[in-house]
Amino acid sequence: METENLSALRIRVVKFLIQSAHDLELAPIVKYAALSLFADRFYQSISGFTSSNNSGNWLLQPITESNLQLFALVSLWISSKSHSSHPLSIKLLKSFGDKMIKEQHFMTRDFLDAEVIFMQVLNFEIGTAHITFIYLEELLIQFKKVAKVGELVNWEACMDVMDLLYEKEETSVFYSSPCSLAASILVASYLITVPVQEWEFPILPWVKFVMPFKEEDIIQEVKDILVHVLET
Repeated sequence: METENLSALRIRVVKFLIQSAHDLELAPIVKYAALSLFADRFYQSISGFTSSNNSGNWLLQPITESNLQLFALVSLWISSKSHSSHPLSIKLLKSFGDKMIKEQHFMTRDFLDAEVIFMQVLNFEIGTAHITFIYLEELLIQFKKVAKVGELVNWEACMDVMDLLYEKEETSVFYSSPCSLAASILVASYLITVPVQEWEFPILPWVKFVMPFKEEDIIQEVKDILVHVLET
């Protein structure tokens, strides 16, 4: 398979990662930490890494959809080691890859090599403490403590919004500001899932109070999110 433009492949591989996390029944934190590692960092850095390191590894030269799917699974593997008491085993991961990756058969050694390459591209910096999922989860907990209407905010809807933003190239850039995005997703999910007659709590002033952002910036980002959610 010839090398394809990474941008053209991105949506399909991100959807593959999200579906794989679902099929493997991984906890949300594992999925979103993996998305941060893969979509926000690995994917953004891979071209520069191959250029500066003159890597001749066949997993990077050429960069194919199958190879990116392998790296997506590796991101879930790495994330599960950090965020799960029962991390994915290499045996399970390979078996899953055999079923899900159609155009290439990867050996156990390939998964191990891919993990090393993945870590090298990230310069071995795999911390995921500052991701949108964690900020959003904490923000919703705070919201529920100060307002009963917080119980009406649908957590599944919040995660659906996060998935959708990752799946679109033009909105994936929002993840460069995870704290701000968490606030905007909470407000957007509030507007989507809470009945209009319950819109009594001043959520924007509250978000402005607990987060160091301008209200107008949050409003604009919420509008952008709603546009993409409602057109889907």
